[in-house]
Amino acid sequence: MVTRIHFTRELQRLQDEMIMLGSMVAEAIQDAVRSLRERDLETAKRLIKYDRTLNARRFEIERDTLVLLATQQPMAGDLRLLAAILEISTELERMGDYAKGIARITLMLGLEPMVKPTPEIQVMADRGTDMMRRALDAFVNRDLEAAKAIPLEDDEIDAMYNKVNRELVTTMMAHPDRSDQANYMSWAAHNLERFADRVTNICERIMYTITGEFMEFDAEEPGMSGIH
Repeated sequence: MVTRIHFTRELQRLQDEMIMLGSMVAEAIQDAVRSLRERDLETAKRLIKYDRTLNARRFEIERDTLVLLATQQPMAGDLRLLAAILEISTELERMGDYAKGIARITLMLGLEPMVKPTPEIQVMADRGTDMMRRALDAFVNRDLEAAKAIPLEDDEIDAMYNKVNRELVTTMMAHPDRSDQANYMSWAAHNLERFADRVTNICERIMYTITGEFMEFDAEEPGMSGIH
C-alpha cells in the first residue's frame, strides 16, 4: 500500500511538471512572436539561451519517469500514462525549439523595417498555444472527446500559413531586394505551423493513453477528418 501511494504521488508530480513545461513553452512562443513583431533583439537573445532551461526541464521529467518505471511495478494503464508523459514532454521540448527558431529569425532580420506586416503570425501563435493548453487539459482530465476535437482546428492554422506564404511570394515579386526578409517571415510562420502539428501528436498520444488503441489523424486527408 505504501508503495502504491508513493507511486501515485510521483505520478501526479510528474504530470504537474509536464504541465509546467507546457506553460513555459507557451510563454516562450508568445515572447518569441512579440520579439519578432517589435524587433526586440534583447528578448530574442534571452529566448535562445532560455531553450537550455526548457531542455533541462524535459530531461528531468524523463529521468524521473524512468526511475519510477524501474523502481515500481506499474500496471498496464500506468505504463501508458508514464509513456505518455515521456512522449508529451519530448513534444513540448521540441515545440520550445520553435520559439528559439523564431528568436533567431528576429536576430537575422535585425532592425530592418518590414515591407509588409504579417498579423497572421500572431494569430497562429495564439491559436497554437491555446490548442496546446487545451490538449494538456485533456490529458489531465482524460478527456477523449477533446483529444479528438482539438486536432481538427489545425486546418485553420494551415490555412493561415498558406495565406502568409502567398502574400510573402507577392512581396518578393514586388520587392526582390527584400526577398530575404520575406523568406525569414515564411520560416517563422512554418515554425508555428509545425507547432500546431505537434499538438496533434500530443492528442494522438492522449487517445492511446485513454483507450489503449492507437488512432492517428491522417494529415493527407482534407480537413484532417479521418481517424483510423
